[in-house]
This record gives sequence, C-alpha cells and structure tokens, in this order.
Amino acid sequence: MNNSFFESLILPPVYTKSNAEFWNDGYISKQMLKAHLDPEFDGASRRLEFIKQSAAWINELVPPSEYPSLLDVGCGPGIYAEKFAEAGYHVTGIDFSKRSIDFAKQSAMDKNLDIHYLYQNYLNMDLMDRFDLSVMIYCDYGVLSPDERQAILGKIFHHLNPGGKLLLDVFSMNKFNNFKEQQIWEFCCNGGFWRPDEYAALSGFYKYPDYVTLDLITIVSKDEIVPYYLWNTYFSGKRLIKEAEKTGFKVCGIYSDVTGKSYQSDSDTIAVLLEK
Repeated sequence: MNNSFFESLILPPVYTKSNAEFWNDGYISKQMLKAHLDPEFDGASRRLEFIKQSAAWINELVPPSEYPSLLDVGCGPGIYAEKFAEAGYHVTGIDFSKRSIDFAKQSAMDKNLDIHYLYQNYLNMDLMDRFDLSVMIYCDYGVLSPDERQAILGKIFHHLNPGGKLLLDVFSMNKFNNFKEQQIWEFCCNGGFWRPDEYAALSGFYKYPDYVTLDLITIVSKDEIVPYYLWNTYFSGKRLIKEAEKTGFKVCGIYSDVTGKSYQSDSDTIAVLLEK
C-alpha cells in the first residue's frame, strides 16, 4: 500500500501515458460529458456563448459555400459539429470517447441533423473521404507528444483536399508563464468527478522543460491508488507555425482565439488557420 502510494506521486517522464482508462472509463466519461454540456463551464468545452461566437466567425472566415465538407477532429459530444451542420457544412466528427460519440449521434438524430460521427482514435484515422475544412478546437493539439502532433497534422493534411484549410488552437506562452506549480488535496466523502464513492484526490501541478506542464492527479480510495497524467504543451506563434510548416501546411492567419480576435501576445491561446 505505502509503496503504491509513493510510486503514484513520482513525476513520470514527459508525455508518459496513464495506465488507467480515462476517456472511456464508465464513470469518468459520464462526468466528462456532464462537464461538456454545462453551458457555463469551460473546463471541458468552452462556454456556450463563446462557441456560438466561434462558430459564427468560422462560418464567415471559411464559409460552407466554398468549403462544404468539414472534419471535426476531437468533436466530443458534437457541440461545435451541430453548429457547423446548422450553418450548412457537411460534417464528419471523430472522437475517442464512446460516451461522447453516442450522445452526439443521438443528439443529431433528435435534431434531424445529418452529421457523420466516428468513434475512433484520430491518431489512427484513415477515412475514404476528403474534406475542404478541418477543425481541432480547444487546445487538443497541445495534449499530444511531439511525434503525435506531427502524426495528427499529417493525418489531417492527408484528409484535406488541395487548398483545404485547418483551424486549430493551442495554449500560449502567456498561459505557461502564469501556470502555478502547486500541490493540493481534496477529500470527497460522497464521491465526485473521479469516483462515485468516497476518495481522496492528491493533485500536483508541475512545469517540465520545453514548455510542458503536467497535472498529476492521484486518486486514493479504499480499493485502489491510481495516478492520472494530464499533459499540456504551450506554444509561441513561431513554434506553432514551424510545426505546421514542417508537415507541408502554409499559414493563412494567426489569431488570439477561435473567435477571430486579433493576435495579442498576452492572450492565453493562439489560433492558426492553415492551408494545404
């Protein structure tokens, strides 16, 4: 018990994957979906008002009349995908959370929206279709290792038509500089996000070299001790553009966020529009 506990608190090598299931854990995935669907919470999806502004800006920037087919990479429960479909795009969404994809399919059916959803790891996607536009929104790109980032850029590049566009966003160096290293603990006697029953959560927030951070969440219950590793990589505009150009993309625009705000160095996010 003691050895397991202390081992769970050791800082792992950068980008180490959690052994425990996260996206498809029966309980955690339910909590994640609840967070996604909360219109006032921006820990999983952004707040609904932001999403509406973002979808409207994307519709103006790359309109469906010119870019009719859209691939939503990491679509979650389909909040953006539905906005895109309502605007006239032919939408395909892909995500690794089965619960989110199941919800998205049912929601599209209930709203009579023609959206094609795929439950799949987007790092392995190999689709027959090609698209005019792809989006990867809410900084999913930064949770990936360098090799995975090159892999997903390559996958998206391959799935775009010539002249196709990719819009993605990342956390900025400003956010990294404001990241506070700390350790906190929480006792949940009636359960919480991580478990339905009593548990303690020991949370450590750490900076790594090359502008990477780790949220190390160790869950301690009467039955188990489980660490979860949540990584983020932070970017300057120059670094992000360099990675995109390495894959073959060219940069069409750089912004502070996916509502199209002009680029400012003190923004917490950076968004880029890329072209194949």
